[in-house]
Amino acid sequence: MEITNPEVKKEISGTIEKITYKNSQNGYTVCTVRVGREHITVVGTLPFISIGDNVKFTGHYTVHAVYGEQFVADYYETVAPKTVAAILKYLSSGIIKGVGPATAERIVEKFGADSLDVIQNSPEDLASIKGISIEKAMNISEEYKKQFGIRDLMLMLNPYQVSLEKCISIFRVLGTKSGDKIKQNPYVLCEDAIDLPFEKVEAIAFDLGVSADNEMRLAAGVEYVLRKNLLNGHTCLPRKKLIPVASSLLESDEMRIDNICDKMIETLRIRSKTVDDGDFLSLPEYYNAEEYISARLFAAKSYISAANYIDELEINYVENKLGIKFEKLQREAIRKAFNNGVFVLTGGPGTGKTTTLNAIIELFEQRNATLQLAAPTGRAAKRMTELTGREAKTIHRLLEVEWTGEGRQSFARNEKNPLECDVLIVDEASMLDSLLFESLLHALKISTRIILVGDVDQLPSVSAGNVLNDILNSNVYESVALKKVFRQAMASTIITNAHAIINGQPSDLSNKSNDFFMMHRDYAASVCDTVMELCETRLPDAYGFNALTDIQVLCPSRKAQAGTVNLNNLLQSSLNPKKQGEPQLSYKGVYFRQGDKVMQIKNNYDLQWQRDNGDVGYGVFNGDVGYITLIDIKGGIIKVKFDDRTATYFTDNIGELELAYAVTVHKSQGSEFDCVVLPLFDTPQQLLYRNLLYTAVTRAKKLLVVVGLESVYEKMAENDRKTLRYTLLRDFLLENENG
Repeated sequence: MEITNPEVKKEISGTIEKITYKNSQNGYTVCTVRVGREHITVVGTLPFISIGDNVKFTGHYTVHAVYGEQFVADYYETVAPKTVAAILKYLSSGIIKGVGPATAERIVEKFGADSLDVIQNSPEDLASIKGISIEKAMNISEEYKKQFGIRDLMLMLNPYQVSLEKCISIFRVLGTKSGDKIKQNPYVLCEDAIDLPFEKVEAIAFDLGVSADNEMRLAAGVEYVLRKNLLNGHTCLPRKKLIPVASSLLESDEMRIDNICDKMIETLRIRSKTVDDGDFLSLPEYYNAEEYISARLFAAKSYISAANYIDELEINYVENKLGIKFEKLQREAIRKAFNNGVFVLTGGPGTGKTTTLNAIIELFEQRNATLQLAAPTGRAAKRMTELTGREAKTIHRLLEVEWTGEGRQSFARNEKNPLECDVLIVDEASMLDSLLFESLLHALKISTRIILVGDVDQLPSVSAGNVLNDILNSNVYESVALKKVFRQAMASTIITNAHAIINGQPSDLSNKSNDFFMMHRDYAASVCDTVMELCETRLPDAYGFNALTDIQVLCPSRKAQAGTVNLNNLLQSSLNPKKQGEPQLSYKGVYFRQGDKVMQIKNNYDLQWQRDNGDVGYGVFNGDVGYITLIDIKGGIIKVKFDDRTATYFTDNIGELELAYAVTVHKSQGSEFDCVVLPLFDTPQQLLYRNLLYTAVTRAKKLLVVVGLESVYEKMAENDRKTLRYTLLRDFLLENENG
């Protein structure tokens, strides 16, 4: 699709003559509109339009290579039919569920021009018509109100540039009285399931007459600051830091904000906990999650007896079976996995973590224990499967994720329907966030042993929480940190440099080994040129790597020339250029094409996918990487293949995807790639720290190429500043342990 004038908004008004295509799930529609004597094809998210509607559209024209000129609508208004003939045509169209042509004729015959008013305001009168029960009458009224409720909502929010897609989402959460609820409290639009920017909601509130000192506004501002900081990983904030930030946002006195916080605590709208003589404030769901995690881990530790001691002869047997000799700490880890209800195993690359884990699995299986293996992401689960030879699932899949009509996730596995396993092993535990771990613990029987495996030196979870570090730092639960790098692993410069980074030792960047290269470049443009050349020709020619599936460019930042945004555009033009006659879609200046490597950037629990074997399921998650296999512009469909499953997107949720030729180091957590290209040049100061560099280096399995300045690499390696996260889990763990 070539955009002719996307910035120039036009209006057209006319009557819907034909609906060629309508997707009932997301409202994407292709229709023919009669505008005077002209017929125009209109496409877009147009929920609840029907043949015969008089509609005004706002949007822009496009020219499609196959279908010709089209009008892409990003807003529309429709007028309810007023004449008897128009009402009959409207009701007969099937737009209202439960009303077909025969029922429509009976309704109009009885109520005439008042038919729609009766349906909306006196639905019980419909029951006087033969074949319409009271229940059916109420359902008909509800369906009609849905249509005009969302139309009213669109009219209400259009002046604030709220998209059609967002209006549908808001309506799904707030229901048929969305407008009334927003008028009562516009700040419901800031809440988690809707998540409109606070600044936009402020404009709506101002127009509705909400005063600057209104307690509803001030409380919403406090919640907004707490919710905004979830994006920085904080499950809580110190009260002394929260109040001045909220005061600045709301332009209100700090004393006033402090009083509002007290009232919110009294009503449990926020929670407060005193730690080391300081108060920390938290949103209830995160406070409750960390409190529950603490209590549940303590229960597992207390309930599961240590009578399951492992015999040294059993460990010797596994040594012989695997053909290895366990190091002292590995034997200790095996013993502790059996002797404790909760156990944590950590270690960097080459320290024998996988070997130890496989021994633990083997020994539990010998005792006929039922095991479940899980990881936070699809790639991490796939890697765990490859390393252990047993099926590992994502935590979402293990818990059988479901989607609610309000846009929230739920899990089929919980206390009432727990997982049937004696032992649960979670790999890549550094990626566990508080809410996900809480859900996982809800699904475990009290007798289930919990084994967490991870690398504590990697970046913490993308979502809020610091689960693995909090558990380790509490010193409440048994753990083993494998430190010794085995001789065979020392042959890899990737591994030796990774350990040098963590130990604060200098890396040997001059060593032109077979798996680690530093390519010095003095200018940002030359960094970009080299990255493109490596991906397009040099690495595929020299090593046989596939440019799309084997090579991954990792960047510390999205911004600057050597960031993901710029490099994605350059790499796409190099590896998947525009081909004549092939479709492409544009979103906020980014073109998507068939064959593009893309990443899902938010959890979508109701996105349907189909496995290669025909199995159907739902849910694609933040960080999943796939490839666009189909773009059907007329049908408004995009298909993306993630490993062995293909997900179907609609054009209105293409904003959930971004190009993934280059991704940030944060987004690469839990993944490994045969080859990593790491540009280090114009990295922002706040990202020059050790854990980020270590995470990037340890993503490479076979080859790592660093392109840019040695000084940037060295600054990152020298800066051992840990990512600060405010959480309450460690303190809850200590409280439970100490009574």
